[in-house]
Formats: sequence, C-alpha cells, structure tokens
Amino acid sequence: MPANTQFIEEKLVKTISLLFIPVVALCLMALSQVRASTADDETRLIQLEHAWNQAEATNSADAIISLFEETLVYVDYDGSVMNKTEYLHSVSNPPSKADHLYDEGMKAHIYGDAGIVTGVYRETGVQKGKPYTRRARFTDTWIKRDGQWRCAASQSTLIQ
Repeated sequence: MPANTQFIEEKLVKTISLLFIPVVALCLMALSQVRASTADDETRLIQLEHAWNQAEATNSADAIISLFEETLVYVDYDGSVMNKTEYLHSVSNPPSKADHLYDEGMKAHIYGDAGIVTGVYRETGVQKGKPYTRRARFTDTWIKRDGQWRCAASQSTLIQ
C-alpha cells in the first residue's frame, strides 16, 4: 500500500473517531435527560395518587376535582361504573365512612404523555354501622396535557 494512501486512511480514522465521541456523548446526555424526566413524572403521579387517597379519606371532592379528565371512567371494586360527576359525588357523599385509606405500594410507568399507576390499597371504616376492611388492586391511567397530569380511567378489583 502506498504511504500516501495509508496516511489518508489514518487521517480518516482519526477524524471519524473525533466526530464519533461527541455524538455518543450527546446521545448519552439526551438519554440521561429523558430518564430524569421520566423519573420526575413517575414521582409526580405517585404524589397525585397520595393526594387522591387523602381527599377520599376526608371526603374532599373539591381537593381532587382537577385530577380527572372530564371523560373519566371510574370502575369501582363492585363493578359499578361512574363518570367524573358521579365519582366526585361519591367522594363527597360516600356510602361508607373510611377511617383509614392507605396503599401497600404503587408503581408508575410512563409512556410519553401517558402514565399507568398500579398498586394495592387497603381501606378500613364503617358502612351501615358495621366495620369493614377492603383490600383492592388498582390500575389508574393518566394522560398529560399542557404539562398537567389527569386521570382518564381508574379500575379496582377486590382482593380476597
């Protein structure tokens, strides 16, 4: 191989290497920012779920009205289906009085402008003068519009 061709090849390899390193670094930085943003959104959804539980426990529909899409579909543990207005009314005037409402763990997953939160909650209280305990697994579907997360669908299933 002539010396001139070898020199050109070495120069080309160096140039490509020098360009490759910044491109990889930029890609890694972008990936890091996406992961940080996803983690922030996951944390935010868990916070919103906690606020929702607190509002339910204190019968405060006004505290959570902004958490839901107008088209909310709420499927309760007994199979009943409510829209946003019906659900908020059930929070203000519940058929049972919860003493404690707490989660046994939640996990959030972000998919762009959509998020899914799953977990288990336990509720204790009084219904028709008798104490009760409910434990249910839930799935809440959240969407992000204009920088705000709102729940579009919620479903829970009793755990025996």
